[in-house]
Amino acid sequence: MTNYLDFEKPLAEIEGKAEELRAMARAGEGVDVEEEAGALDKKAAAMLRDLYKDLTPWRKCQVARHPERPHCKDYIKGLFTEYTPLAGDRNFADDHAVMGGLARLNDTPVMVIGHEKGNDTKSRIERNFGMARPEGYRKAIRLMEMADKFGLPVITLVDTPGAYPGKGAEERGQSEAIARSTEMCLQIGVPLVSVIIGEGGSGGAVAFATANRVAMLEHSVYSVISPEGCASILWKDPEKMREAAEALRLTAKDLMRLGVADRIIEEPMGGAHRDPKTAIDAVGKSILSMLDDLSDQTPEKLIKDRRQKYLDMGAIGLSV
Repeated sequence: MTNYLDFEKPLAEIEGKAEELRAMARAGEGVDVEEEAGALDKKAAAMLRDLYKDLTPWRKCQVARHPERPHCKDYIKGLFTEYTPLAGDRNFADDHAVMGGLARLNDTPVMVIGHEKGNDTKSRIERNFGMARPEGYRKAIRLMEMADKFGLPVITLVDTPGAYPGKGAEERGQSEAIARSTEMCLQIGVPLVSVIIGEGGSGGAVAFATANRVAMLEHSVYSVISPEGCASILWKDPEKMREAAEALRLTAKDLMRLGVADRIIEEPMGGAHRDPKTAIDAVGKSILSMLDDLSDQTPEKLIKDRRQKYLDMGAIGLSV
């Protein structure tokens, strides 16, 4: 059953009525409901198009956080073969908010790394809601070093509200781990492509997404801080999150204009959660296209172009 967002409540009523009619027919009540249910389906489809035609930044945030949206684990299962997970940072622990390992994409060996939020209460707690601790970033560093050593392209899937801000994480060097992971992204001499599949929150996202090519799903968001956090700091009122979302320019279209994102991956009507397979396939095609663009570049050129991409962002930002 679809988990509806706040702004989708009128749609929920129409789709609910159509389902009630079909349930009556299945129960054998001897009524022909298909014509009426079909009319409701058409009305619901039209409403869905209207709702998603021009989403506000805040509504984009809501869609990006939808609990039924495909997560890193789903993309790995749907796109890669021979996935072999690699665990631990060889120093402290294995952070379950970050998953990664060796895999094949269309028979090409790659290293895939991503944030995993979990899909039910138990897994969300185990995965810490996708908020990585220092050992998660150190695991990513280890995997990127391995990929560089063996000449494997690196693919990162970003979906995190931000790095975990807990006391233990800070004591173990959270900011240093994020900085080192970002530095490693800039140092490796292999193609690095990143896809923002949900939320791209703060330095916790940048540590994975400092890539040669960055793609964003149509309804994903990427920002220095969450709208709620921004509103709490600027207005001392987290309820101002709608205004903050507007000001942060966190949508895929905004970030294309700013030169942060390189391409937008179209989502199924109503968001990736309504048709996960189509969304996953679209991401796979985009990853293959980005890797193909980089396939003939030398390690030196990959590193130089990646660094230049980020040096250029400030100039682009000032002109927009």
